[in-house]
Amino acid sequence: MKRLFGFLLFCYCLIVICGAENRDSSFLINKSDDIIEDRLPIADPYVLFYNDKYYAYGTNVEGFEVYISEDLKHWRRENKLALSPKDSWGTTWYWAPEVYYIKSKNKFYMFYSVNEHICVATSDSPTGPFVQDKKEPIWKEKSIDTNLFIDDDGTPYLYFVRVTNGNVIWVAEMNADLKSIKEETLTECVKAETPWERVQANVAEGPSVLKKNGLYYLLYSANDYKSKDYAVGYATASSPFGPWKKYDGNPILHKDKDLAMKLVGTGHGAPFMCKDGSYKYIFHAHWSQEKIQPRTSYFKNLTFSDDGVITIGGDVIRPVVVK
Repeated sequence: MKRLFGFLLFCYCLIVICGAENRDSSFLINKSDDIIEDRLPIADPYVLFYNDKYYAYGTNVEGFEVYISEDLKHWRRENKLALSPKDSWGTTWYWAPEVYYIKSKNKFYMFYSVNEHICVATSDSPTGPFVQDKKEPIWKEKSIDTNLFIDDDGTPYLYFVRVTNGNVIWVAEMNADLKSIKEETLTECVKAETPWERVQANVAEGPSVLKKNGLYYLLYSANDYKSKDYAVGYATASSPFGPWKKYDGNPILHKDKDLAMKLVGTGHGAPFMCKDGSYKYIFHAHWSQEKIQPRTSYFKNLTFSDDGVITIGGDVIRPVVVK
């Protein structure tokens, strides 16, 4: 009997140890969670933190959904679209929405791509409905992937992608209405040139701009999104218009750093500030090593070193959708 008890105890301990070694706490799902989906089903994601809640938006075929969370782990899908086609200029290919609260206007602004043009809609709430008061693109040329940056002096800039010998990131100063650009200020920022950016196609896209200690940071993704080598890097400048110097350590988010989680095609995300003042980066990845769609979103920490170097690292947070 003692031998049997000892053997059973040994087996139990082995199971516990092996389980602990093969578990990532950021991926654990509490059995009490009333889970609808075990992944956050959006691509090209963006998070707005407003009034102690997080709002997540992402690419969709027709219109944009919004997900709400208080802890970044558990998300609830709003039961109505944040933006529907009836309130938009376009009809399909609703990509990469980003939402900002503009205090001076007491409005929420959603910048997004539709029918391969960039548009902006407004709302009184982060959940919408967002509506275009003038149903037309911000400008006539085909463009995608908008990012709004308002400098310390109040000057607004819009970063976006033009198809000029591949996907290339450009910037233009915006007019005060935040619905049009000063085309005479259009300036090229970043294009795919280095080996890590050109594994598959000439693509630089998904821009996000931050400013810290007087230095401007432009985060971007490179390669075709269908590539397992889709990845994130950044460049710095002393002006919103550049010139931009790419970080020598790029890419800072790539499949090779996430093999334990088996995430590939990691990219086109956005940084955001959390409740405690720290930064996180939301990004999408392929469904699996073998399957691209549907892409789903995850979080990692984004940190600045004392030397001003950006790192995207730490444990992966895998969000879930609950009732």
